[in-house]
Amino acid sequence: MAAPSLLNWRRVSSFTGPVPRARHGHRAVAIRELMIIFGGGNEGIADELHVYNTVTNQWFLPAVRGDIPPGCAAHGFVCDGTRILVFGGMVEYGRYSNELYELQASRWLWKKVKPHPPSSGLPPCPRLGHSFSLYGNKCYLFGGLANESEDSNNNVPRYLNDFYELELQHGSGVVGWSIPVTKGIVPSPRESHTAVIYCKKDSGSPKMYVFGGMCGARLDDLWQLDLETMSWSKPETKGTVPLPRSLHTASVIGNKMYIFGGWVPHKGENTETSPHDCEWRCTSSFSYLNLDTAEWTTLVSDSQEDKKNSRPRPRAGHCAVAVGTRLYFWSGRDGYKKALNSQVCCKDLWYLDTEKPPAPSQVQLIKATTNSFHVKWDEVPTVEGYLLQLNTDLPYQAVCSDSSAAPNTQGVRMDPHRQGSNNIVPNSINDTTNSTKTEHIAVKGTSVKNKLDLKASTDSNAILHSCLAPNISNHNSCVVDMLRKNEGPHTSANIGVLSSCLDLRTVIPEPSVSSTIPSAQTMVTQQTIKTESSSTNGAVVKDETSLTTFSTKSEVDDTCALPATKISRVEAHAAAMPCSKETPSNPVATMKAGERQWCDVGIFKNNTALVSQFYLLPKGKQSISKIGNADAPDYSLLKKQDLVPGTGYRFRVAAINGCGIGPFSKISEFKTCIPGFPGAPSAVRISKNVEGIHLSWEPPTSPSGNILEYSAYLAIRTAQIQDNPSQLVFMRIYCGLKTSCIVTAGQLANAHIDYTSRPAIVFRISAKNEKGYGPATQVRWLQGNNKKAPLN
Repeated sequence: MAAPSLLNWRRVSSFTGPVPRARHGHRAVAIRELMIIFGGGNEGIADELHVYNTVTNQWFLPAVRGDIPPGCAAHGFVCDGTRILVFGGMVEYGRYSNELYELQASRWLWKKVKPHPPSSGLPPCPRLGHSFSLYGNKCYLFGGLANESEDSNNNVPRYLNDFYELELQHGSGVVGWSIPVTKGIVPSPRESHTAVIYCKKDSGSPKMYVFGGMCGARLDDLWQLDLETMSWSKPETKGTVPLPRSLHTASVIGNKMYIFGGWVPHKGENTETSPHDCEWRCTSSFSYLNLDTAEWTTLVSDSQEDKKNSRPRPRAGHCAVAVGTRLYFWSGRDGYKKALNSQVCCKDLWYLDTEKPPAPSQVQLIKATTNSFHVKWDEVPTVEGYLLQLNTDLPYQAVCSDSSAAPNTQGVRMDPHRQGSNNIVPNSINDTTNSTKTEHIAVKGTSVKNKLDLKASTDSNAILHSCLAPNISNHNSCVVDMLRKNEGPHTSANIGVLSSCLDLRTVIPEPSVSSTIPSAQTMVTQQTIKTESSSTNGAVVKDETSLTTFSTKSEVDDTCALPATKISRVEAHAAAMPCSKETPSNPVATMKAGERQWCDVGIFKNNTALVSQFYLLPKGKQSISKIGNADAPDYSLLKKQDLVPGTGYRFRVAAINGCGIGPFSKISEFKTCIPGFPGAPSAVRISKNVEGIHLSWEPPTSPSGNILEYSAYLAIRTAQIQDNPSQLVFMRIYCGLKTSCIVTAGQLANAHIDYTSRPAIVFRISAKNEKGYGPATQVRWLQGNNKKAPLN
């Protein structure tokens, strides 16, 4: 975590949608990138469910249905996957609740649930200000404030320190309450405390940590409950303990519990001598407890003034949500106006990155031309931009940055960078085979305004295409992942592919999820197709009598599940190439990593880039951060160099957030194309028939001359694959001018089931013109999770 002076708070502005009114006593949870807020009060208790999308910066009100709960404040609010549980809280002044509601966020469906009472003892009484924490299939309820009076207008407070366990059913519903028998001294009664659950990675026992709260006076004690032995203890801590407080928030990211805000005593007050007579105030202090070492660290102290409004002002009763390694804070009250006898609520939304972002996935190729690449990488949650760099073996006209150098972008909000044109061309061009890869996906779009699409991948409708290289003779290939999902004998799938090719002497890329490209590309029109990450690793082609081994390899990345609605756009997917497994035939393999000089392509807001140029540093400059007067690099001061045909380029990318630039990804390598070869066959279709399956395709959209023949291949089982699963063996099953063939049941019985990602049978289809074979379309026909024969 950054030092206190280096904390980079961001106040969110320019959001869209219906912004909820300011409040306190509300609760929030995160589901993926969504912050979901319920309840709270300010001139009445709020009963709406509000959602903020941290990616699109949009507020929306989902259309909820079912047993909609009444508005409540200071309630329990936990998230289990895509369901949310609400327990208790104040429903009106002096009247508290002990009812339990469940929200299925994938459908925005509320349901009132009735857990069985404990086998011995009473169920929890109505309360507010309790803690309600989830671990595994159980929720843990501790403490709170009850009203002893039966008359809601005559509030007689009773602080609680009872402890309950609520067992959940898988997916939906609950089993019932139980009252665990605990050991050790129980924490004193309290309300408006916090409780989090943390389990060390290497030592199994989960522990619940209770901090602070209110019991007539604010508290600063820390308690630990071992959830396996049900033993309470009071851990000894190091460092400066935060001031006594209540109505604060506690959030766990990694092994740290972050404490922010709340009510604390006024400066100079001695709470031990006169706890009930103290004057209390809101705070913006910020600390964390390392849960592995039990050491407190102060990030923002109570004495630090903020004259520049560079961080959230003091508040209590706010909400805090962790999205990845980023903390979001919204609303809360910042004080009390005695003259008006009213509370003052904050309306602002802030976030703070708690650590540098992780390394993105390897750069993946969507499409290559003779002088450009369309590349992408998997999105990293909660980042502000990406730094993309490349290097090549071509002689540069100036010195590029050292491999460890990167611009200092800490504290700078990044905008997408647009490349200009430049006619600088290197003196040498390598005469190599084509080396592009194209991947397309037709995917059902989503709406974030009134629906949360959180369905599992079984509901995703998409088709994935990418191009791979099967050998060193320019016989390249494209990947299409097709779902074998309860097809009848006449069911088929339509797929569209653009031509592409990839350097055959380097590693094969791995497809993943996507950035939008123009909608002119082919879409799936009939069958449900799952998005599937795939990789054709080192391959062997068997053509009746001959076997050829290829040394290409790849690594496998998972793809995201894509939600299912109507098809509305075409998205491009891409693949990563781990350069660490280059073959000796590649000149890069003879270079030491430390000798490579990296040049910036630019800083990009999104996870996709069209690369046709890169920046050259002036001689003597080893870091982009030395250029210009600002922290952000000034690319206008740099010269640019064009990409050239038939040339290999290595790429890496790093994510940027408020803490600075994170580590770089693994290296990928792609080559620009040489024109003249045919494109990949398109519109591949697989359908069952009585003989086996019918495999058909359309001619390449860019044949670059007359097509002389097509070849279709099937990956087959061999002892070589068993010894080295990453090396496929292909047998040619068709060669001719027709754009279809029959794959018999006998041939399919010998098919290799590829488990590099999802189980699939692998086909390849390629076209040949006067210049030779172009990229082949690779089809991964998904087989489900069993190992039965393909047509069973």
